[in-house]
Amino acid sequence: MTLPTQKLHKVLAQSGLGSRRDMEALIASGEVRVNGLVATIGTRISEEDVVTVGRRKVRLNFAEMAPRVLLYHKPEGEIVSRDDPEKRASVFDALPRVRGGKWVSVGRLDFNTSGLLIFTTSGELANRLTHPSFEMEREYSVRVVGELSEDQKRQACKELLLEDGPAHFEWIRDNGGEGTNHWYQVALKEGRNREVRRMFEALHLMVGRLIRVRFGIVQLPPRLKRGQFIEVPPAEVSKLLAWVGMEPMPTAQRSPQRRGGERQTRSSRRSTKT
Repeated sequence: MTLPTQKLHKVLAQSGLGSRRDMEALIASGEVRVNGLVATIGTRISEEDVVTVGRRKVRLNFAEMAPRVLLYHKPEGEIVSRDDPEKRASVFDALPRVRGGKWVSVGRLDFNTSGLLIFTTSGELANRLTHPSFEMEREYSVRVVGELSEDQKRQACKELLLEDGPAHFEWIRDNGGEGTNHWYQVALKEGRNREVRRMFEALHLMVGRLIRVRFGIVQLPPRLKRGQFIEVPPAEVSKLLAWVGMEPMPTAQRSPQRRGGERQTRSSRRSTKT
């Protein structure tokens, strides 16, 4: 009997390696082999095939299950990368391991920015949440030295010229402050490098603290402390999938040990290893 097949790039995406578009690019690079032969875009595979990326054998997931989603409260002083020549602390150090896949970050936050980071096992979901065409609103709390004038607020919501092109806030809310420090709540629909900081610099104000509190419909949970993560319940994941136009999928069963580790601090994770 002939085994059913699926497209290689789809299975790789389901296995947590990235979005389908990313997997097509990976296949085109010649890094993917099926049974020892270099794969091409359009290659179909069955459960009997052996797939490698570089020298690493991939544990394939043929069942398209609902992705997992984590919310992480990133502290300042961590990078959003797995590889760093300077060996700085990474946000990925605090996350639980994923069997047969990996966590994909939904966007990034720079080294000195704290707040909400979303992680998912679905490259497709991450791509939809971050692609410019979806225009996901990001909301930040910003502390600056000084205060914006009404003219500056209007200009910031209209257009500011940065080195990499024009930018603007969707809205600005004044949250007050004490002394020389002032807090603002701002929102924008882009995720360019250091964009919020550079926008305030264009207004001649220096950012002292920057905290992301919302990404699209996802809020930073108020009780989630810095350095902690929490897994989003399946019902809420389904709402997120529907919001970005993805089909609902069956939910994978979790082991009790994994459920018990859904919310930990970095220090507690280290203590359980020793």
